[in-house]
Amino acid sequence: MSDPSAQLDVTRGALAVIALPELGNAARRDIEARLDEAAGLAEAIGLVVAEREHFRVRAPRAATLFGSGQVEMIAAAIERSGAELLVVDAAITPIQQRNLEEATKAKVIDRTGLILEIFGERAATAEGRLQVELAHLDYQAGRLVRSWTHLERQRGGFGFLGGPGETQIEADRRLIRDRMAKIRRELEQVSRTRGLHRARRQKAPWPVIALVGYTNAGKSTLFNRLTNAEVMAEDLLFATLDPTMREIALPGFAKAILSDTVGFISDLPTQLIAAFRATLEEVVSADLIIHVRDISHPDSEAQREDVEHVLAEIGVAGEGEGPAMIEAWNKIDQLDPGERARVLAEAARKADVVPISALKGEGIDRLLRSMADRLRSGGTLRRVTLSAADGAAIAWLHKHGEIVQQHANDLETELEVRMSDADWARFQSHRR
Repeated sequence: MSDPSAQLDVTRGALAVIALPELGNAARRDIEARLDEAAGLAEAIGLVVAEREHFRVRAPRAATLFGSGQVEMIAAAIERSGAELLVVDAAITPIQQRNLEEATKAKVIDRTGLILEIFGERAATAEGRLQVELAHLDYQAGRLVRSWTHLERQRGGFGFLGGPGETQIEADRRLIRDRMAKIRRELEQVSRTRGLHRARRQKAPWPVIALVGYTNAGKSTLFNRLTNAEVMAEDLLFATLDPTMREIALPGFAKAILSDTVGFISDLPTQLIAAFRATLEEVVSADLIIHVRDISHPDSEAQREDVEHVLAEIGVAGEGEGPAMIEAWNKIDQLDPGERARVLAEAARKADVVPISALKGEGIDRLLRSMADRLRSGGTLRRVTLSAADGAAIAWLHKHGEIVQQHANDLETELEVRMSDADWARFQSHRR
């Protein structure tokens, strides 16, 4: 057996037809926006979208998901366009995948497989590659009969149109289980190392801020704006996969650490939520979360719900739980004047909402002030007596807390300072 983590072997530049089934709560989203997102996912791995259609599926078929007439329409679109690939923008079972391949005479990939392809292509760090491989193996384990094409080719088959023998499938499944167990052990070690790094940062005298948001909401553009970094920031779904951390300056703070994270998406594969839990632990342990929203997107509200759902999955739950959060309503520069006025008025009525344009720089100063205020909010009034010679500690308290009173003589300085529990713990650790 060759590399067990081999991807679905989708050829870059291949023509694809997108079929979008309207299922259940998907109706709450704008159809054109969903088609655009599906096309964006396909284009993110180099596919050329020949046609895209949506179908209302009232009663999903166990065999094909779509109704028989809809399958005929899809097959006709594939024949008409000469496409090699059918992209189904939903999760489909191995049986549905096989039957659709037979009916359309084209290779079939579903939304989960497509997202895994993107992650497999973009992951840059060793940890990211391990996480993607684990997710991909989990996804492929149930699809060996028809979908694991590199194994079929290895034994002289004919790609997705032929399948390996049952004995070989069982052997492959055993190899997959063994490889998954090995990856999990390696990721546990990574998680322990990350935990040690996180513990060291928590002892350090600066807070950690995590950027989260729907994919392509503008997180990396904002990250670059705040840090003067050059993280990949393109109009591309999942431009960022591996977390990046840089220091930034905040009013009243010596510095802070800003973390850019992977973008979330609706129907994020459960395999990836589990596999990327170690990476997303950075969000759980952050002092402040900035939820970057593309406020110009027609599905902005549904995207907000998707992000909050994933945050709940990783332990950052509702109001009063987990780190404090600010919503940065990004891309206000893309709104027409009437819509812009409405959005700005709505934002003015909400606490912890800041309208910005990460691309143009609009609202960034206000966002920085809001971040600093939020980190200082909820502080407890504490009395501290320090040696008059301990200038560094006195300066630290001035930078990280709100000095209410200060009395000094030749020997000592007494301060009343309002400070959060997290900053107080950092101060105590800093003094030891």
